[in-house]
Amino acid sequence: MIKLMGKGYYMIEIPCILFRGGTSKGPVFLKSDLPSDESLRNKMLLDLMGSPFKRQIDGIGGGDSLSSKVAIVAPSKRNGVDIDYLFCQVHVNKAIVETVLNCGNMLSAAATYAVMQGMVVTQHPETTVSVFNENTGVITEATLQTPEGIITFDGDASIDGVPGTAAPIKLSFINPVGSKTGELLPTGSVIDEFEGIPVSCIDVVVPIVITYAEALGKTGYESKHDFDIDFEFLERLEKVREQAALKMGFGDVSHSICPKICIIAPPQKDGAIRSNYFTPFDCHAAHAVSGALCIAAACSIEGSVASKIAKLVHPDDEKYEQSVRIEHVSGKIDTCIAVDKSSNKINFPSVACIRTARPLFEGHVFVPN
Repeated sequence: MIKLMGKGYYMIEIPCILFRGGTSKGPVFLKSDLPSDESLRNKMLLDLMGSPFKRQIDGIGGGDSLSSKVAIVAPSKRNGVDIDYLFCQVHVNKAIVETVLNCGNMLSAAATYAVMQGMVVTQHPETTVSVFNENTGVITEATLQTPEGIITFDGDASIDGVPGTAAPIKLSFINPVGSKTGELLPTGSVIDEFEGIPVSCIDVVVPIVITYAEALGKTGYESKHDFDIDFEFLERLEKVREQAALKMGFGDVSHSICPKICIIAPPQKDGAIRSNYFTPFDCHAAHAVSGALCIAAACSIEGSVASKIAKLVHPDDEKYEQSVRIEHVSGKIDTCIAVDKSSNKINFPSVACIRTARPLFEGHVFVPN
């Protein structure tokens, strides 16, 4: 909608709800309220978030990658699916909007938005929203708390990286293997070596390059700040990611967030593994949902770098579910993976975790016409 602002100055007015979704934050839009042309849409998203500028002072972005995210939602025409969800990572310092990967944190916001907007018929005491992720083609079932058919945000669920407690949202990713590459092991190997560093390239929910913190001169227990100010380390990490990406079939990713990269270490407390997730150009303040689920799956892939240090006892059954707690810079994230070894190779029919979300404000954002 074009709206007159003041004395003869026109701006574009777009309805949105700003959400905290998991450990991320950003606006959620109805797809029909944005331009259908991708280039026009991306320009609008850059304008409304305030990019490219490190403070995003002229927009509603928060000045870092975790608060410069956008979710776009539409009713789905797919059988058995409630909504389609497109995740957009708006770069802070570059005029780039990426849609190559999913974001599980913002997915919890997208599902909540759909219920709030009446796009899904609610049930008592829970409502499950089937979400098709347009970035990866993976379907997720998001189960929200809706006592008497009314969504509630109050609850006892807590996630590290977010203060307080809230109603739990269970995210179950269905058939998540090969989300972007079509393969569990995109390079064809369980372990590769780049820059003299052993890595495992795994694609479950999101493609990730996983390597040992120790191999890069780190303990794995550093703070986000310590990681982010070590530019020599970040440069070396990026070289490993870029070389791995070539073998994974992504080409030049020097200006792309796909694939992600994690450095791992043995757990310090009661977790199965310690993981530091990179966005990839700095360390995540907590841990991405999608990345945690991929790390959890990697812990069960025999011979992978994760399996070699993870503290897990694997059942002898061909099919089983296993809880995997992942420690990170802000605490921990609990995951659950379904494992199937019945066909002489490992598969992960579903992976799940708990998130929380809440709306922060509902209104309109204005961008120049």
